Amino acid sequence: MLWRQFAMEWRLYSRDRAAMFWTLAFPVVLLLGFGTMFRDSGGPKLSVVRVLSPTPSSRDAALDQALADLQLKVQTLSKAEAETRWSQGETAAQIEPAGDGYRLRLNSYLMAQAGATAGLVNQAWLMAQARLSGAPEPQRIPAQVESPGHKRATNYASFLLPGLLGLNLVSMGLFSVGMVNVSYREKGKFRRLAVTPLPKWIFLLGQVFHRLTLTVLQAAILLVVGRLTFGIQNQGSFLDLLLVMTLGTGCFMAFGFALSSFAETSEGYAAISNLVFLPLMLLSGVYFTLDAAPTWLQHAVAALPLAPFIRALRAVFNDGAGLAGHGAGLAIVAAWGVAAFLLAVRRFRWA
Repeated sequence: MLWRQFAMEWRLYSRDRAAMFWTLAFPVVLLLGFGTMFRDSGGPKLSVVRVLSPTPSSRDAALDQALADLQLKVQTLSKAEAETRWSQGETAAQIEPAGDGYRLRLNSYLMAQAGATAGLVNQAWLMAQARLSGAPEPQRIPAQVESPGHKRATNYASFLLPGLLGLNLVSMGLFSVGMVNVSYREKGKFRRLAVTPLPKWIFLLGQVFHRLTLTVLQAAILLVVGRLTFGIQNQGSFLDLLLVMTLGTGCFMAFGFALSSFAETSEGYAAISNLVFLPLMLLSGVYFTLDAAPTWLQHAVAALPLAPFIRALRAVFNDGAGLAGHGAGLAIVAAWGVAAFLLAVRRFRWA
C-alpha cells in the first residue's frame, strides 16, 4: 500500500508542469544568476568615488597610486557629478578634498560595502604618506582566501549551493506539501479518501518518500550544474551528504504537514507558511552569514532547524567534514522533525 501511494504521488506531481519548473529549474536559475554575478570574489567589487581636487598635487597622485595598488575600483568625478551621484544613493564611499587633507563620506544605507572600502582607503592613505615622506611603507598582513576546512579556495557559488539545497527543502515542505494538503481538504478530496482503507500514516509517509526522491533528483541537478559551470563539487562523503539531505527532507516535510493542519483555506495557509518561511530564509544563512548580528539573535537562529542543517551541509560539501562535529545541530533538526510529524499525525483529519 505504501509503494502504491508513493507511485501515485509521483504520477500526480509529473502532471504539474509549473511545480516541476519551480522545484527543479528555478533553483538552477538562482545558482546561475547569483553565481555569475559574484563569480570572481564572492561579492560586489569594492569601489570608491574620488572627487577631483581643484589643483591636483603629488599627494593626490600618491593616493591614487596607492588605491590602485590595493585593487580598489576608483571612479574619478567632478564635485558636481559626485554630489549628484551621492544624492541618488548610488555611492557607498566617497573621497573628497577637505582643507589640507581629505574627507571620506560613507553611505549609511550601504555600510557593509562602505565599511570594507573605508578600511582599504585608510590603508592607501598611510601608504601614500609613507611614499611622500620617503619612510618605509607599512607592512600589510598577507591575506589568503580559502574555505574553513582548507580544502580549496572557495567562491560565492560554492557557498550558495548548499544554502539553496536547504531553502528548496523548506520551500517544498511548506508550499508543496502543506499547500497541497490544505487544497485537498478544501476541495473535499480527503473526505473521499476517508472511506478507503488507507491509513493516515501511509498517506503522510508516501508523500515524504516522494519528496525525498524528488530532493535527490533536485540535488543531483544542482550538483551537476555547479560542477560544469563553476567547477565546484562535493568535497566530502556522498553518503554523509545523503544522510543530511534525508534528515532535512523528513524534517521540513513534517513542517508542511503540521502547519497545514492549522489552516482551513489556501489563503489562510499562505499567511501561516510565509510567517514561517520568511524568517527561516532571511536568518538561517542561505545567502549571507549572521556574524554581525546580535549574539542573542545568533543563538535563537541556531535553535531553528534550517541554520544547523545548512551549517552541516556546507561542512560536508565545501570542507569535506564528517558529521561527528555536527551532532548537536543535526539533533536539533531531528527533534524538530519528530515533533512536527507527531503533531501532524495527531491533528490530521480527513474532513
